[in-house]
Amino acid sequence: MAHTYNMPVPHSTPTSFHSLTAPKALRLYGIKDDEYEVGEKSMYDCIHKMRTRIMTSPKFNGDRILGAILFEDTMNREVEGLPTAEYLWKKKNVVPILKVDKGLEAEKDGVQLMKPIPNLDTMCDAALANGVLATKMRSVINQADLSGIKQIVEQQFDFGKQIMAKGLVPILEPEVNIKSPEKQEIEAMLRAELMENLKLLRDDQKIMFKLTLPTVDDLYEQLVTHPNVVRVVALSGGYTRAEADALLARQHGVVASFSRALTEGLRDDMTDDAFDTLLDTSIGEIFAASKASGVKKELHAHK
Repeated sequence: MAHTYNMPVPHSTPTSFHSLTAPKALRLYGIKDDEYEVGEKSMYDCIHKMRTRIMTSPKFNGDRILGAILFEDTMNREVEGLPTAEYLWKKKNVVPILKVDKGLEAEKDGVQLMKPIPNLDTMCDAALANGVLATKMRSVINQADLSGIKQIVEQQFDFGKQIMAKGLVPILEPEVNIKSPEKQEIEAMLRAELMENLKLLRDDQKIMFKLTLPTVDDLYEQLVTHPNVVRVVALSGGYTRAEADALLARQHGVVASFSRALTEGLRDDMTDDAFDTLLDTSIGEIFAASKASGVKKELHAHK
């Protein structure tokens, strides 16, 4: 099933629905812990209801949003009678992206690698069948340990190559812990390793990066302009929306992929008008910060 996405929207922002753990996300949204069972259908029902409210809001559309990152469970559900990915593209002009990682291993060598993804090929096949364009996978760097950082980058690229072989664009997300006292040193080491691994890609292998907003402005400029990189997006990573927007505006060529910052303040008990107004404000502020960064690249057509 081939899908073509032509998205010449240079200042729009990929939106993430997944970054927080489900219980924490629900708690912030105003859903109490006793209203569902962790890991059970009742929890995913609550999560899908929250995400559906965001996706169906008249303020959520492709005018300012480029893509939305989905859990596998969300991809396999429906929104207003359509499969979620189809709804996003056909009704909202927003590119669907699938989160494929299975969570994090325990910390070792200052990093948390991804757990194995034994069914990655199957997930990619399902994603393609649903009209998904790209995938996203996250690991975390906590310390300036070169051995650990090399392992993180190698694992991200290895999975990325497997995903590219399936015809999808992988978004590699080696997140840097913003609370690490070695954050600036970690980011310099990470950039060097990413650049080295990019040298090993063929001309036709295209990837994206989702990276923590760096301490040094424009640290990732070489990644933004690299011919194998479709786009570099930034995660909010625990910063408030105001903090993340201010940092983002200084990173030329980078756009937002914010989850926590996007949904900040949204509550289940809000009226629809209040919910839509706050969502509109959040999207508007993040969009403005992305636009201020002076993005010049466009998301390539992908078949």
